[in-house]
Amino acid sequence: MDDEPGLAHAIQLYLEDEGYTVFTASDGLQALEILREKLPDLIVLDVMMPRMDGFETLKRIREAGWNVPVILLTVRGEERDKVRGLSLGADDYVTKPFSQRELLERIRAVLRRAEMPRAIPKTELRVDDDLTIDFARNEVIVRGRRIKLTPTEHRLLYHLASNPGRLMTAESLLTKVWGWEYREEEHYVRLYISYLRQKIEPDPAHPKYIFTEKGLGYRFVDYLHPEREAASGQVAGASVH
Repeated sequence: MDDEPGLAHAIQLYLEDEGYTVFTASDGLQALEILREKLPDLIVLDVMMPRMDGFETLKRIREAGWNVPVILLTVRGEERDKVRGLSLGADDYVTKPFSQRELLERIRAVLRRAEMPRAIPKTELRVDDDLTIDFARNEVIVRGRRIKLTPTEHRLLYHLASNPGRLMTAESLLTKVWGWEYREEEHYVRLYISYLRQKIEPDPAHPKYIFTEKGLGYRFVDYLHPEREAASGQVAGASVH
């Protein structure tokens, strides 16, 4: 769905030539109608559209409970617009001008992530008395309250919690969670680390589970060796079920 008919048609022809079935819409309202009728595997959504812009369209898609992957297209490259799009539930963000090949690779990467089988090492991981991670249900239990995770949050938390006490670079997390094509998009990691902290940390400004090692990467609390965390000023105990 794009605000430029010529560009939309060119993208349609290119993707159809690559074997995809493509439906186009001229505005956000028509895009919602196509989504209801066709249930596509992925949406490429332009931010600048008449009647309803891409941000509002994306917001309505997520409010309706559709989990279809969404890639946003825009001429704006400011960080705040990327953050806004991702915070509304976009899976990726491509700034104009772009090559059709670049868009194709992004589409393939997003579809690949959406189709990845979920690796669930344990049904439930108990970090301490306040935090339990239920990988089977994509949720965390924080002080007795169940909080739902998005698929991206789930993948990121899985890789962090599966490596307690181990430093994870932003590049390695990008490759594992988003794909190798995203290894230079560090703002994705920063944003989703922030989302996870808002959901699981008692005080996100002073985390006790997900630590930032400045200039190096991120580290999940070493719940398997709480004495090490205690020695460094952090206390944690955990069991895996």
